[in-house]
Amino acid sequence: MKVIVGLRNPERRYDGTRHNVGGEVVEAIAERRNFRLRRGPRRVAASVAQGSIDGVDVILALPRVSMNVSGPAVASVLRYYGASTDDLLVIHDDIDLPFGRLRLHHGRGTGGHNGVRSIVAAVGSRDFYRLKIGIGRPPGRMDPAAFVLQRFDKDERPEIDLLVTDAADVVEQYLVDPEGAVQAAGRRRPEDPR
Repeated sequence: MKVIVGLRNPERRYDGTRHNVGGEVVEAIAERRNFRLRRGPRRVAASVAQGSIDGVDVILALPRVSMNVSGPAVASVLRYYGASTDDLLVIHDDIDLPFGRLRLHHGRGTGGHNGVRSIVAAVGSRDFYRLKIGIGRPPGRMDPAAFVLQRFDKDERPEIDLLVTDAADVVEQYLVDPEGAVQAAGRRRPEDPR
């Protein structure tokens, strides 16, 4: 079994923001596979969907708590479904990755991402896969915290929609061929490089 978590802030006011792009990928996978994300069991602080993709049992999860404290929610999903960090893939935004790029890797540091930091603290390990989605750096001297909470610009949205689809493809490849998925993510380039 694999547990795929999309990091996001659950409140509607954050829909479409840069910080929520990880959640968009999980929603895209659920939609393409006809999985229904619903509120998890009482002991699970996430919306979840269960299914099978290419013969692999999968739990899709969207924490129902603020991103920066998502660690206990992710730990609750792993505990409830009897999964370990070896089974975990976390999808999240990354301001240090150029806009439109993807990176899939295993067992690295948090990269300053508070949601990932919370997960590492809650599960007691950084030995899990992460799919990082490049949202680029804030312009000028803009506060990074304000930048990630902004919605994508009108001209960025078409590229983000393609990026979400490509990220969903990488996740599905990861389920059957993790090393191939690492390479596929690294090859992804935006249509309109910045």
